Amino acid sequence: MDNFFEVIVKKIKRKSIFSRITTLIIALFVLSLVYNILLLPAELVSGGVNGIAVITNYVYDIDSALIIFLISLACLLFSAMYLGKERTFGSILATFLYPLFVKLTSLITQNITLNYEDTFLMIIFAGVIGGIANGFIYKTGFSNGGLPIISQILNKYFKIPLTKSLMLINSTIIIIGGIFFGWTMMMYAIILVFINNLMIDKVLLGISKNKALYIVTAKEKEIREYIINKLHHTITTFDVKGGFFEKKRKVLLAVIPTRDYYKLTEGIKLIDPKVFFLVEDAYEVKGGKC
Repeated sequence: MDNFFEVIVKKIKRKSIFSRITTLIIALFVLSLVYNILLLPAELVSGGVNGIAVITNYVYDIDSALIIFLISLACLLFSAMYLGKERTFGSILATFLYPLFVKLTSLITQNITLNYEDTFLMIIFAGVIGGIANGFIYKTGFSNGGLPIISQILNKYFKIPLTKSLMLINSTIIIIGGIFFGWTMMMYAIILVFINNLMIDKVLLGISKNKALYIVTAKEKEIREYIINKLHHTITTFDVKGGFFEKKRKVLLAVIPTRDYYKLTEGIKLIDPKVFFLVEDAYEVKGGKC
């Protein structure tokens, strides 16, 4: 069975390799533009190697591309030593291409001037565009390398959750940025990170067009007929057991378009005022009829 799953993983990695690499290259180029046009001139420290590059450029006037390359290369070497060749392979392209693009776009963007007094506008554009680009990188199956590799190593050897260690690393960088650029800029950076992560989720998951409802009711038959005959959607029934009284109940699962959400929820509440239901976003629905 393990060999079967390994074959599946290999097929996923081989799927549309050319289009995935092309997407990665375009996304890295866009990120380099975001860095040189928005992050560096506005002195926005958003964490990661970009944040370190902004700080070192401001304090020591060191070329950003050089700092990004040295840190990314060090992380790549640590990945090869502690994470293995397979996990390191996905970071190789970004390690070399991103600092190269940062250097090239720094020459292109020298003649581009913006009004950096409106910092909030800068963080919105940087967060949205950067988040979309990062989202597409994650969708390719490759990695943008850098400091997340450190989090992966900590997770592998010390069982520290990836999100916690990455949050600690980025928070430290943002706080250091606040020391140099002011606490107001630090708060702007936090908003930037939030927008960036939000856009990554939207790219990876998309905008939810469907809702999944888990319904527990004493009037199972009536609600089932309402959903099937009135709203014309299918429904799945499965048995569950309560955790407190251990009483066996039935749960109805219905996946519906968002446009029918109001009619379904209001309808089942009228049928059974004591109904219990849980609603989740359904980002991808395959098969059946919803």
